[in-house]
Amino acid sequence: MGTVLSISPATKKASIMDAEVAGEGVKNDKSIKKHSMFVSLSWKKLVANSAKKSAKKVTPNPLPAPASQVAQLNSENTRKTHQTEEKKPKVPIPVPVPTVPTQNNEAAVQNGKTTTVQKQSSNQSLVSPRRIVIQASTGELLRCLGDFMCRRCFKLKELNSGEVILWFRNIDRTLLLQGWQDQGFITPANVVFVYLLCEDTVEDSIDNPAELQGTFQTCLYLAYSYMGNEISYPLKPFMNDSNKDVFWETSLRIINRMSAKMLQLNADPHFFTEVFQDLKNQRDSSESNLDR
Repeated sequence: MGTVLSISPATKKASIMDAEVAGEGVKNDKSIKKHSMFVSLSWKKLVANSAKKSAKKVTPNPLPAPASQVAQLNSENTRKTHQTEEKKPKVPIPVPVPTVPTQNNEAAVQNGKTTTVQKQSSNQSLVSPRRIVIQASTGELLRCLGDFMCRRCFKLKELNSGEVILWFRNIDRTLLLQGWQDQGFITPANVVFVYLLCEDTVEDSIDNPAELQGTFQTCLYLAYSYMGNEISYPLKPFMNDSNKDVFWETSLRIINRMSAKMLQLNADPHFFTEVFQDLKNQRDSSESNLDR
């Protein structure tokens, strides 16, 4: 307790102790080396086993054949094809002979078989029916419509075609200015439609210009309602003092009588062409220039 001791070992003992320490160190090194060799061996086995498993699961894609081998295979296939074609007997390919249906029949031999060939008589024609093209400008059709109204209402001596055209254009301009339509209604097809209604509605007994204008504007209202681009149109531009009392009565009478023809005019091109040609024939022969 509280006493200081000092030991100085001898040289022989120190060497023994050093040898023992060194021996222990060598043993530790050997154990470490053995342990590391064991670890490395086990790691090699693990890698080898995983490589075997992956080799079993993954099958690498076969390498493409070289170009020379592909060319050789192609040449062999071509040679075999030519050999098989040479072995087959050559037979002529049968070609069908077209027959033309006519009244005269004759017998002919084709590929060793007897067939019937029909000749075409000289009086029959294979040309398609002639197509009629009718063209007319909007101004020309308007003038034809005005001439028709003047010819139908012969009792109105002072009536001219320009006045009828002015009635039509004023209503169309009013609807444009008031915003009831975005584009003008007066086109060749619509003029033909108006002529269809007027030809059935306007009577030759009319002797009053106001009555004629009222009847004409009633036809225009039905044409705008049926052929116009807008859903509805106002009544005021189409009414005047002469037709405001009989406007709806006249409209219903026209609808009941002309509804089928109005539908047919849009559905049947031949009927439209007939009405179109009839309108063009209404022009006055004394007029040299119809376009305005």
